[in-house]
Amino acid sequence: MDSVLFTQNIIACIWDFDKTLIPGYMQAPLFRRFGIDERRFWQEVNQLEQRYQRRGIRVSGESVYLNHLLTYVRDGPLKGLNNRILRECGEEINFYEGLPGFFDTLRALPRSKPEYLKHDLRLEHYIVSTGLAEMIRGSKIAASVDALWGCEFIEDPLPPGFLDQDEFSIEAEFEICQIGYMVDNTTKTRALFEINKGTSKNPAIDVNANIRPEDRRIPFQNMIYIADGPSDVPSFSVVKRNGGRTYAVYRPGSQEEFEQNDRLLQVGRIHAYGPARYVPESATSMWLHLHVLELCDRIVADREASLARKVAGPPRHLTEKPPAEPETPAPRQESFL
Repeated sequence: MDSVLFTQNIIACIWDFDKTLIPGYMQAPLFRRFGIDERRFWQEVNQLEQRYQRRGIRVSGESVYLNHLLTYVRDGPLKGLNNRILRECGEEINFYEGLPGFFDTLRALPRSKPEYLKHDLRLEHYIVSTGLAEMIRGSKIAASVDALWGCEFIEDPLPPGFLDQDEFSIEAEFEICQIGYMVDNTTKTRALFEINKGTSKNPAIDVNANIRPEDRRIPFQNMIYIADGPSDVPSFSVVKRNGGRTYAVYRPGSQEEFEQNDRLLQVGRIHAYGPARYVPESATSMWLHLHVLELCDRIVADREASLARKVAGPPRHLTEKPPAEPETPAPRQESFL
């Protein structure tokens, strides 16, 4: 008899990072440490795609900044940069008000009612970012996250012919010199399917495997995707189209970002939006609190209904009813209508 792979009792809050959990870009502490003009660096990055096109070279505008970082390492401004330093710089990242404590507040909601405990409901937090994974791992929020996707660097690449050589443990510190893993705004959707199918918890499950909806670890309808704007439209679309919930945030006080999120709402990309404040009285906090509880209630109702369909009542002895006595006709009354 077939059995399901997962019980689908988990809610996933999936978060973008830059401008969603923090006010700016995570690389700011890195640039401060090495004395680099952050504004100038991003001005250069914004020109790279166009400049390379003039040379007949096609590059990804979303991820070319990684190559520019490596150029800074090679040419001197970031000389000596390695993954350890990236993680140390991550400790200096400043988060929006209410974080990281708000992550734990949401995580506690599926344990807040007896019926939720009966069905062992849980909430997991995931970060899917085009930023640097090592910096996120070094940040204050890392302990509250179940898994994260971000860009990774290799420090000590394997040389040609490495299959014929023994690998030795070397205690020297290397510089980052290659891109190991890259996330852009389109490939973020792959991470969503890894969460959906359970690949992130069980690598034996291939993200491209054909898995029945009822066998997936976290159905899209159990997901809430939170991000800051248009660059996350592919992820918003995947989650919303498949029954999940989508929420956009803007920097408090920014009229431009407010209008940007309002346009996303008008064209149907998101369900709602609010300021990137995660304190109890904020609209964003209240919306996420409300919708996590709604998801909990829906999961309980679905599981109870499924149980009722699958479990038949016990057999009972049948008894004959005594014959009904003839009814005495009621006296006729005149009608005045």
